[in-house]
Amino acid sequence: MRILMRAALIVLLWLAGIRGVLADKPVFKLEIRNHLFFPEVLVVPANTRIKLLVRNHDPSPEEFESYELNREKVIMGKRNAVIFIGPLLPGEYPFFGEFHPETALGTVIAE
Repeated sequence: MRILMRAALIVLLWLAGIRGVLADKPVFKLEIRNHLFFPEVLVVPANTRIKLLVRNHDPSPEEFESYELNREKVIMGKRNAVIFIGPLLPGEYPFFGEFHPETALGTVIAE
C-alpha cells in the first residue's frame, strides 16, 4: 500500500510539473477568416517558446504551414487548434495556408 501511495504521489507531482511548464508559455491568437490569416503579422518574443491558438472561422479546413517554423497543422472548419513554436531567434518566419496559398499568408516576427 505504501508503494502505491508513493507512486501516486510521484505521478501527481510529475503531472503538476508538466502543467506548470505548459502554463508558463505566452499565448498568441491567430484567426482564419475568408481564407486569410488575422493578424497577418504576429510579433512574438524571441528566445521564448509560445503557444499559438488558431481559430478557423471558415467552414472549410485550412492548413497552417511554415517551412521556417518547421510546423504544419490542419485546422478543420469552425474549429480551434494549438501550435507550439519556438524558441525562435530574432527574425522573420513566413507561414501560409496550404489550401489557399495565394491568400492565406502571414509572418511571425520574433524580436
